[in-house]
Amino acid sequence: MTLTFFTHPRSRSRSARWMLEEIGAPYEQVVIDFDRKPAALLEANPLGKVPVIVHDGQVVSEAAAICAYLAEAFPEAGLAPRGNERAAYYRWLFFTSGPLEAAMVDKALGVQVPPEREGMVGYASFARAVDAFERALEGRDYVAGDRFTAADVFVGSAVGFFTGFGLLEPRETFMAYLDRVRARPAWQRANDIDDALLKGK
Repeated sequence: MTLTFFTHPRSRSRSARWMLEEIGAPYEQVVIDFDRKPAALLEANPLGKVPVIVHDGQVVSEAAAICAYLAEAFPEAGLAPRGNERAAYYRWLFFTSGPLEAAMVDKALGVQVPPEREGMVGYASFARAVDAFERALEGRDYVAGDRFTAADVFVGSAVGFFTGFGLLEPRETFMAYLDRVRARPAWQRANDIDDALLKGK
């Protein structure tokens, strides 16, 4: 088994690193230079974006997809959805990677969607997207219910990123959820690795 991880500590790669630490499989990391991206990365992902993993010759890009893929590729980690967890797992994993991230990026860029054009964007309006996200996390410990899954790796990473950059209001529901997921030993290991890489630059 070969598993290569293209990464940079100042990127969305942090969520993929966390997932790799959760599954516990050995992997080779390739820390890229944004100004001189390696040919192997560009071959795997012509956009030159990270994170990217190459698992036994199979390329997976996009952080949410990496989390979902690794949960299925390494079932012994117990992070794939079970039974009635699947609906919430997939719904909020892809809501976070799609509409919610788009809303956050538009906010960061200063994009204002006119009310009469809300039907054209996946998140409708910033306020409605955030309120829907809060309702998804209310009254449950994790995205899919009372058990931590791969969806929480990605969603938890997003909550940390968005609140850390002041894009997502630090509501009690969000911060309590963030505290729960960041108590994971794998998150702590992954964070330590990436923080050490930053200090080394």
